[in-house]
Amino acid sequence: MRFTDFLKATVMASAAMATLLAAITVAAAGTQDDQLLVPFSAAWWVIAAISGITLGRRAETSPPIARLLADARTTQALPEQQPARTLLNRLWPLLLATIVAAALSFFLPQVAAIATGFAIIWALAWRRQDAAVTAIEGRDGVRYYVERTSPLRAIQLTRTPGFKTGAWELDEVAAQAARRE
Repeated sequence: MRFTDFLKATVMASAAMATLLAAITVAAAGTQDDQLLVPFSAAWWVIAAISGITLGRRAETSPPIARLLADARTTQALPEQQPARTLLNRLWPLLLATIVAAALSFFLPQVAAIATGFAIIWALAWRRQDAAVTAIEGRDGVRYYVERTSPLRAIQLTRTPGFKTGAWELDEVAAQAARRE
């Protein structure tokens, strides 16, 4: 699976987790007749959204992703493509956290409310990383793929030849021309 697709899927899965847990929080608050849970949860979610937007505002890759890209193993052959298996293999902690938070929310709806905030932060903080990796792929003429590893091991990438684009060079020429004017 291409690493950029994996990053997009991670953001979407985190946003879906946040949506599901927010709905569970509101439903649980209604069944338990808790008047304060929803307003306090909404305040936490706003704080989480602001935090996520702040963390994800830069256009360059985050340091962990930069290290992953730098440590990628180079190969000439495309790796085996099994996107569903790769997503389940790498995103099982997110799935497990969602299930546990949803199950606990029947007894403690605050758990789902708190987990929703963290999912919001995660989704918003990582929302631009796929574009940053795509820019690096275009600049260097490579493609990054997620390697098949154990679910308990750290993620590893494979670098394969791709197509180099000159878009970043054109942007640099335009920026230099604008500075001269």
